[in-house]
Order: sequence, then structure tokens, then C-alpha cells
Amino acid sequence: MTPTPIRILLVDDHPMVREGLVARLAAVPRFEIVGEAGGRAEALEQLMRTAPDVVLMDVGLKDGNGITLGAEMLAARPSIRLLMFSMYDNPEYVQRALTAGARGYVLKDAPATEIVSAIDAVAAGGTFLSAAVSGRLFRGQAPKPVLTPRESEILSLLGQGASSKQIARDLDLSVRTVEAHRQSIKRKLELDGQAELIRYAVEHAREAGLK
Repeated sequence: MTPTPIRILLVDDHPMVREGLVARLAAVPRFEIVGEAGGRAEALEQLMRTAPDVVLMDVGLKDGNGITLGAEMLAARPSIRLLMFSMYDNPEYVQRALTAGARGYVLKDAPATEIVSAIDAVAAGGTFLSAAVSGRLFRGQAPKPVLTPRESEILSLLGQGASSKQIARDLDLSVRTVEAHRQSIKRKLELDGQAELIRYAVEHAREAGLK
């Protein structure tokens, strides 16, 4: 049985960039390019018409901000996976993109294999940051408070994609206890909201060699 292809909408205001992406991605059998857009209005129209799984979005657009547009598209279709595509590895852009709901951030000069991996990761419900982006994002951050062994265990499981219910079952805890630990982890690490906790957990798991 042929697997269902990953449906991709490309949003970039440079036709040459889009052409290059189409050439790269069309060579991957499990990918289907369902639409292209060069600006906000066209992107929103394509979003509703093509129902993509993944939106590969340029951060900078001539008629607006790609991060803001991405958030608007997520509000219109919450099921999409937003992957930002940029020339810039500025940590501020990355943080803003993740806060807006992006599941990944990949650089335009990344190897084709990395872009493919990023699409696969976000389509599967995971997250992806280019290595250069991840390095800049976390370099020089102040040391974080030490977590308890149980909190570290829960953080690692969150980084592997486990839900609070799954963690409670695996560790023989109540869901309420797991949620209390999650709140404690967020407080100690000064993380705002569940999305930032999950992002940190994924990076923690990656650094620990769990993924």
C-alpha cells in the first residue's frame, strides 16, 4: 500500500527560491508540492484550497512578516505544521517563530537532506531546528536550576513526545502529580507556557542523545 504523501505548501516571495525548492522536494517520493505562494493573500487562498500538511514559510516577505502570516495561517487551519525557512539564524527570529506556533526553523543554505529531515520531523508531529540555529539559540544562556531526578525523568519523556497521561502510566504516577512536576520544571527553567516547555524538552532530549 502506497503511503499517503506529505502535502507541502511553499510560501516565499522569490520565484527562483521556490523553483529551487520544488526541484529539491519533488525528487522525494513521499512529498507532494500542492501549492506555491509569493505573498500573504495568495498564501491564505492556497492554504484553504489545497489543505496542506506542512507550510514551508519564508520569514521575510515583501508584503509582510512570515512569522505573523504563519500564525494567521495556524489560526485558520490549526492542523497544519508550520516550518520556517530563512536566511537568518538570529535567535530573536527563532524565538518569535516558535512562540507563534512554528514547529521548526531551517536555514535556506542548509543541505537538501536537512530540509527534507525538517519536513519529515514536523509532519510527524515533532520539531526541528537547524544545527546552526540550535547552537546560537542556546549558546551563552545562564546555568539553569538543578531539576530533581523525577523532574529530569519527566522532562526526558516529554522530549520523546510522551503526554502527561502516558508519563503517568509509565512512571506509575497520577496525572495530577505529573502536571505538578511540569509546572515545577517550567518555574525552575523560567519557561513561559507549554509550547516553550516542549521545545526545551525536545532540545534537552537531543543533547542527551535520547533522540
